Amino acid sequence: MRNERRLRRLVVGETVWHWTVRQRIRPAYHDCRVTLSFFTGGTHKSVGRRLSLVFAPCALGVVSNTYFESGTVVRLPDRSHLNLYEPGTARRLLDAAAPALEAQPAVRNVAVDGWPYFAEVVDRADRAAGGHGAA
Repeated sequence: MRNERRLRRLVVGETVWHWTVRQRIRPAYHDCRVTLSFFTGGTHKSVGRRLSLVFAPCALGVVSNTYFESGTVVRLPDRSHLNLYEPGTARRLLDAAAPALEAQPAVRNVAVDGWPYFAEVVDRADRAAGGHGAA
């Protein structure tokens, strides 16, 4: 079992990011969420800025809620999936979502829908691989 509270470290250029995955499971599936959060600064309590990618169930995507591996999000039409606990996945999503943080320089905590960034990351990987399949 994974420790959801564990902060991981990711260095991008001169910036040190800490990141974590949180999974909120509710009795009503539409209330479940999987959130990938990136923090600059030391820890989540002494954060400089925070970028949170929130994945909620929708018509075209599902989030893990004990049925499959924790931290996994799946796009239904093609069954592409990402596990948010994987460092490479976290890095690609941070790279894709960084403009959302830069677009709001005065906002300390930026929370965005993660599905558009999921699509960007998976579709870019499919194009690079020259074909089909999950990232």
